[in-house]
Amino acid sequence: MIYVLYLLVAAIVTTLSVKAAQYVDMIDKSTNLSGAFIGGVMLAAVTSLPELFTSISSVVWLDSPGLCIGNILGSDFFDVLIIGVLSLFVIRDLKNAVISNAQFKLTIIVIIIYAFMILNFFGILNIQIAHINITSIIILLLYIASVRFTMEDNGEESENDEDISLSLGQIVFRFVISSIGLIFFSIVITYITDIIADEEHLNLGAGLAGALFLGIATSLPELASSVSLFKMKSYNIAAGNIIGSCVFNFLILFIADALYFGGKAIYDFSDPKTVNLLFFGVLATILFGVYLKFRKTWVRVAVSLGIIACYAAFLII
Repeated sequence: MIYVLYLLVAAIVTTLSVKAAQYVDMIDKSTNLSGAFIGGVMLAAVTSLPELFTSISSVVWLDSPGLCIGNILGSDFFDVLIIGVLSLFVIRDLKNAVISNAQFKLTIIVIIIYAFMILNFFGILNIQIAHINITSIIILLLYIASVRFTMEDNGEESENDEDISLSLGQIVFRFVISSIGLIFFSIVITYITDIIADEEHLNLGAGLAGALFLGIATSLPELASSVSLFKMKSYNIAAGNIIGSCVFNFLILFIADALYFGGKAIYDFSDPKTVNLLFFGVLATILFGVYLKFRKTWVRVAVSLGIIACYAAFLII
């Protein structure tokens, strides 16, 4: 019964996330706000709302930082996997898939964040300032840098003459309602995942439970939007949505760290599966950087297979 409830709530979270993203897109078409900012920062933040509130719930109400970091690392890993899998379905178009340099810069920032987290794992950056880990502060600074890169991107803006029947006020109201629903059900799915993690016969642990049941469920909005963008051959936007979500997900660690006053460390690597997530995740992200840098079809196909192999290895090990 608990698994049926999990699937039902996951479906609701996905639906509300997609709706919220649609309203953000309408806001883009109805205002003079920067399209790059809305797509690369605001849209990524909206589709990452489930990660935000599930992570906050994990540390504030459940006192489970292992579930939180498993959620973030699992979501980022799964997001990169999305690109790897979808690319294999558009092999003929990969050669012409031009992706802006801003996406590559964001990928480098994600890799740097992984590097600092690895230093934290080895105890080199396991330093507290007040009650916030210095790794979290570094993540905040890198996120600010990523926003700057997004704002400096002068890539082509897609024109869309589609008429919007709703007024700006109606769009904002519906966006707020969708976001409130998203917050509520994100908290609910956190509690359900915590119950599943405690199932003795599964022996999952917080790290794997966070990666699978939270990480995948909260990444379903990115999956749905990426499938749609790939169908429209909007590969640059798809890559931006994925890597932008990865950067924002890491920012969530700073927010969770700032709100957490428990006795445990927010960067909880006590679960070996969380450690596997960390190292396989950075490897997959490095491959994603290669994917963005080189346009040759065989390179992108090989890299896509490599990303899939990384995720398979994580599940097996």
